[in-house]
Amino acid sequence: MRSDQIRDASVERLIDRLDAAASLADSESICAAVKRALVEEIGGGLRLPAELLRPSSTGYARHLLHRGSGYAAVVMVWGPGQGTPIHDHDGHWCVECVYQGEIQVVSYDLTETIDEHTVVFRCEREVAAGKGMAGALIPPFDYHVIENRRDLTAVTLHIYGGEMQGCHAFVPLANGQYRKVRRQLGYS
Repeated sequence: MRSDQIRDASVERLIDRLDAAASLADSESICAAVKRALVEEIGGGLRLPAELLRPSSTGYARHLLHRGSGYAAVVMVWGPGQGTPIHDHDGHWCVECVYQGEIQVVSYDLTETIDEHTVVFRCEREVAAGKGMAGALIPPFDYHVIENRRDLTAVTLHIYGGEMQGCHAFVPLANGQYRKVRRQLGYS
């Protein structure tokens, strides 16, 4: 058993698969292997620790599941109506999979940089993702919004190509442009 916390065997199996995936040669191969592992393990009965499934009343919750070599596994809990602004992943690849409930994922393409703090996005696609559905984001194509539009709590599992301690969020301006701001991230 790993010393950082006591885990169910299904979590240990997932971590072993993530370790193997993280050792692959390039981001595309890593993301494909991580995505496959998440979909199969969640579909096969992955049991996340109950303490990582608690929502927060002040915004979505971020709980660290595991720090691996070259990646971090984070559980996010989304109460009804909770979501993110448009954001990036600070140069890290990311694979996200729904563990419980349903989320909306809206992907964006950065179409214009006005100056170092002002950009323009185009909405590319919107997906309603349910349990076991996964997607990968590899920079520079990593701008998106995640929202829980349902009345029930949703839980997602995010695997990042490193520990993401901050990111850029994009605040809408009146003229269709967005202001880039730095946000620090922590754990709930």
